[in-house]
Formats: sequence, structure tokens, C-alpha cells
Amino acid sequence: MQKTSARLLSLLSLLQARRDWPGAVLAERLEISPRTLRRDVDRLRELGYPVVAVKGPDGGYRLDAGAQLPPLLFDDEQAVALVVALRSAALAVAGVEEGAARALTTLRQVMPARLRHRIDAFHVTAVERSAAKPDARAGTGVLLALSGAVRAREVLRFDHAPPWQRDPGDTVAAPRRVEPHHLVIRGGRWYLVAWDLDRDDWRIFRADRITPRTPTGPRFTPRRLPGDDVGAFLTARFRGAENAADWPCLGKAVLRLPASAAAPHVGDGTVEELGPDRCRVTLGSWSWPALAAAFTAFDADVEAVGPPALREAFARLAERCARAAAGPVGPRDEGP
Repeated sequence: MQKTSARLLSLLSLLQARRDWPGAVLAERLEISPRTLRRDVDRLRELGYPVVAVKGPDGGYRLDAGAQLPPLLFDDEQAVALVVALRSAALAVAGVEEGAARALTTLRQVMPARLRHRIDAFHVTAVERSAAKPDARAGTGVLLALSGAVRAREVLRFDHAPPWQRDPGDTVAAPRRVEPHHLVIRGGRWYLVAWDLDRDDWRIFRADRITPRTPTGPRFTPRRLPGDDVGAFLTARFRGAENAADWPCLGKAVLRLPASAAAPHVGDGTVEELGPDRCRVTLGSWSWPALAAAFTAFDADVEAVGPPALREAFARLAERCARAAAGPVGPRDEGP
């Protein structure tokens, strides 16, 4: 039989693993008698854990929520995942920075050296704060592997699933070979910014589509990122530009809408109040048709101010909308 302290930890771990445990099953798992199990449950209650008895044919126990937070028990994988989540939240999630940072400090102080080594090697760059929580689809193991390669400056090999491929493990393309420079969280999503050795150019990869291969390759000398600012680099690439952070298409329009109603929906654009029910909005986009469509999404009368390319895009959009409203030109599809 285990010593009492070790047995209590095993019991607590089991109670945290599932909602209800029949008493006989718990006793069998712990290799103790039902009487010893009852005594151990009482000891957990004395330590502040709200273990309640579950009525029923088998009887049993459940770890309930309590008025106070008792000491928690995590395995290695849970502890590392929690640290990754806290560090990500402290950097990227608006409104929780201070609490996440304090929780991270508290957790790290009680972690064994083997785990502190793993989490100290985890480094991430946050390029903007967002109310969105970090995307968990990449998985802690992938994030740690990417961060480790960035920190060690080692060539990384990985399989990369395209957007239409749901399971990254199904990919049959040759593995990508990159020099990883930054693991970035932007808008709650994880990205790897790297120099692609086979394409001889900078690339941005979604972390949740990456399956790292081992071992990593040789060490490399870091290259200079265009503009020396990873946040501006990502913004430029997402906007369809090479090196500039500005949108390739920037235009203005007057909306028959109060400025207060338009402001929450302009993103990184600007709103100027022109009156109680009129405002001038400046927006950017990757193309003129997309910019014209963005203005019409406000569901208000729009007056294009400029430039001429925006007015031309409005004209083309109006023609397309008119054709769509007129219905199909060919034989009508009656449907089922």
C-alpha cells in the first residue's frame, strides 16, 4: 500500500479526472479497502477539498466546486499547457494581462526544475492585443517545438496542411524546410514567421497546420526581417503588400450614419463626424472592389469621396448587384 500522502495525491488525481467515481472502483484503483478510502476522503475534506458522497446503487464520490480554492494537482502535461496559456494571455489578451502574469509567476515558483526548463524556453511575440482568447488548435506540443527551434536558431522541418485539408497528418507533400524567426500570436491565432529555404523567401505559416518533424536541422544565422518589425511585417503581408504596413487600396466615403454607429465597425480605419447623421469614414482593403463592398456593408447610403478608383469600383459593384437583383439570365432553376 502507498504511504498516506502519496495515496491522497493519487486519490485527488482520480477525482479530478472524472465527475463521479463509484467507491468500489476507487478503492480497487488505489488498492485499498473501502474503510481506508473513507478515511482518505475525510482527510481531503480537512484539507479543503469539497469531496461529496454520491447516492445511488453503487455509492461513490465527486469532487465539487467549493467556496475556497484548495491546492490543485496537475500532471506535467497539464502544468506546461497551463503555463503556455497564461503566458499567451498575458501578452495578447486585452484585460487579463495583470492577472495572467501574477498567476504565471505563482505557478512557476512551485514547478519542478524539469518543467521550468521547458516553459522558460517558450517565447512568443504578441503583435496586437485582442479580446479573443488564443487559439488552442495548434496544441501545446507544437507550440513548444516551434518556440524551441526559434530560440535555438535551428532549421525546422515540418509537414504543412493546406487550408482545405482538415487533417495535417494526411499531407503527402514534401516537408517544408525553414529558418524559424518568430512564433507570433495575432488576433488570438498562432503564426510562425520563417525564411523558407526551398522558396528563398519569407513565409507565414499557421501553427495549427504545422506538424513538426524531428530532429531539427543545423543552426543558422538569423536574417534581417523586412522593416525589422514583425508586427508591421505580418500586417503588410495580410494586407497584400510586401513591405509596407499600409493597405494597397485606401479610400474615403461619407455614410448617412451617426459617427457613433460606424466607429465600432471600422477596425483600423478612421471616422470623422460631419453631423448628427453623417460621418466620413476612411478604410483600407486589399482591392478596390473589396473596399467598395466594405463601405456598403454598413447598410446606409454611401457617397464615394475618393479616389477615382473607389468610385469606379462602386460603379462595377452596382452593376453586379443590379444583375443579381434581376435574377438569372438563362433558364430559371425551379429547384426541388
